[in-house]
Amino acid sequence: MIYPKIPLAQSVIEICKAKDLHEIVISPGSRNAPLTIGFASNPAFNCFSIADERCAAFFALGIAQQKRKPVALVCTSGSALLNYYPAIAEAFYSQIPLVIISADRPKAKIDIGDGQTIRQENVFANHILYTANLYEEASEANDLKINEAIHTAITQKGPVHINVPFEEPLYETVTELSVNPSVVELSNEAKALPNLDIFAEKWNAVKKKLILIGVNYPNAINAEIISQLATDGSVVVMTETTSNVHHPNFISSIDTLITPFTEDDFKALQPEILITIGGMIVSKRIKAFLRKYQPQEHWHIDELRAYNTFGCLTQHFEVTPNVFFKALLSCSVKNESSYFEQIDAIKALRKEKHAQYLQTVSYSDFKVFGTILPMLPKHSQLQISNSSPIRYAQLFSIDPGIEVFCNRGTSGIDGSTTTAIGAALASGKPTLMITGDVSFFYDSNALWNSYIPKDFKIILINNRGGGIFRILPGHQETPVFNTFFETSHQLTAEHLAKMYNFDYFAVNGESELNTEMAAFLKADKPSIIEIFTPTEVNDAVLKNYFKSLT
Repeated sequence: MIYPKIPLAQSVIEICKAKDLHEIVISPGSRNAPLTIGFASNPAFNCFSIADERCAAFFALGIAQQKRKPVALVCTSGSALLNYYPAIAEAFYSQIPLVIISADRPKAKIDIGDGQTIRQENVFANHILYTANLYEEASEANDLKINEAIHTAITQKGPVHINVPFEEPLYETVTELSVNPSVVELSNEAKALPNLDIFAEKWNAVKKKLILIGVNYPNAINAEIISQLATDGSVVVMTETTSNVHHPNFISSIDTLITPFTEDDFKALQPEILITIGGMIVSKRIKAFLRKYQPQEHWHIDELRAYNTFGCLTQHFEVTPNVFFKALLSCSVKNESSYFEQIDAIKALRKEKHAQYLQTVSYSDFKVFGTILPMLPKHSQLQISNSSPIRYAQLFSIDPGIEVFCNRGTSGIDGSTTTAIGAALASGKPTLMITGDVSFFYDSNALWNSYIPKDFKIILINNRGGGIFRILPGHQETPVFNTFFETSHQLTAEHLAKMYNFDYFAVNGESELNTEMAAFLKADKPSIIEIFTPTEVNDAVLKNYFKSLT
């Protein structure tokens, strides 16, 4: 076995191995050579080489998203580390465990004009769960910091940073370890469910209960609980596309339901108790509704965090939804209520109007989503980029067998494709990525990756700019808008596909859509289908859709 000669590097590597941290994403560099040599030479680790640090971080995020275990990132000193920040912020808000291990210069070399040197200690202070600034020499104090960092990533589900100073020489190796680092088993106190008597009493007393489910892992909520909630007349369940929760009685297209509401409709929907589950909510309309028409009680169910998104949070239950609902529903009574029946009748009307509009609407982003989503293979994974794609996806049904993911922690367009590639590799499932043109080109280095599975496919909807800005208030057709908001362009993915050995398909109109999509889905190598849509009509089509629903 080959080890780096530097004892501190040996300590980091051995503790990672003892803590079952086996997935290591490394960006090439010199200062991190001791770590690179140690990780890459040890068969206990599964190492990946990603040159672009920003892509490396999102690639690791995608792996950790699927494995639900920490993934390590290793980089050299200097600005390389700063390129991790977008993915670190995403991991922080999406509760995804990452262990950032950065090589650094010794303290004496900081701020004296030495090359490739910045102030790396505590650089992620606002979006990190734990920072371990190590001393240059191996020690028990360093070992404890490394143990605590990895433990925090595992138990608190988020990013941690281990900053490791190395002095040259960096590339020397040995065949025997010179350290025996301490591996500490740190305790994690599980939160208990409080007595639910008073909450069950409130639950049983009211007739209007709304459950809103945001970002959520597939199969996280037991089928029995889903069934009980779906058959209670006093309960309305709203699910976002990223919730991965399905039942015919649930409302899966929230904006379709509530956008045409009058004030009387909103008052009728206003819940007495609101329960939220999962991560960030996409729908601006449901957030605006619940901030204006607040419930008497808002309970959030999450083992770690509760955001006061609607300004009325009254209780945070620090347990899983299964633990909470098993206890609550065991002492609940069915309440005579027309709450679900009234909302379900509106849902049925909206569904009929939706189908009519989709059948007659002109070729547009809306038409494309309505056509391609039913064509996606069952039992696949769907990754969706932010901005327009995730919002359009919210308006349509997606087969319950398809798992849906999106980086909603910070809702950024950066890194969506790279995250999807990491997730595809980790899950082993056929994976499709639906993305917009700005997000795709922004993250085009995602394709500079030697680990792309052959069944990974990208659906690129190219409307020649940031189409979301045409939907938002304030859109005017001016040079300022087109250049600085919409980012108008004439780029296509054809040459990128060729350079990175992807199959390429192009759609320039509705007549080609079904045929090209069918060929694209059958391709047996990584593929891109670029669907060009008319920039000028997309916003009008979407606005007319909401008008057509009444």
